[in-house]
Amino acid sequence: MDPRQAPDVTALLRRVGSGEAEAEQALYALLWGELRRIASVHLGRRDAGHTLQPTALVNEAWLRLAPPDGSDWRDREHFLSFASRVMRSVLVDHARRRLAEKRGGGAAPVPLDEASDLIVGGGERPVDLLALDDALSRLDADDPALARIVDLRFFGGLSMEEAARVEGVSLSTAERRWRLARIWLRERLEGAP
Repeated sequence: MDPRQAPDVTALLRRVGSGEAEAEQALYALLWGELRRIASVHLGRRDAGHTLQPTALVNEAWLRLAPPDGSDWRDREHFLSFASRVMRSVLVDHARRRLAEKRGGGAAPVPLDEASDLIVGGGERPVDLLALDDALSRLDADDPALARIVDLRFFGGLSMEEAARVEGVSLSTAERRWRLARIWLRERLEGAP
């Protein structure tokens, strides 16, 4: 996105927070491409049997993003990281519904040495989204700052610099949190039955 548009996004976010419907439509149009890219990243990490498409994921997340009283998003990165977390929630809910329909079906757990490749952007095997979500929930209970950095990097697709800016910390602090989070997740996911 062109950096000259960032102030427009921030202004639109403020207007959306105050309940302006026109601002919400303008924000959706302005960020559509980025939201779709984030949705594609989320879906690319899943098995080929999933039924959601990027457009459907964006639309479902958008419905959850638009509370009637508005929200207080600071800037583009803050909004996109929140949108990414909402997309993760949509996918987890979708996966849980599918598992409930199958009665015990589902993906085999992924050892973190393979899932960690996904966390750093590589990897060929899809992530067991439910196992990862469970591990991230436990990480959030233990250390919310570490869980947020995983959300921003893995789910939000933000660079380390962008994640540091969203968190309001130095780059070295963000990098340290990223390393610690990956170690923590590796230990928990490899220990999963």
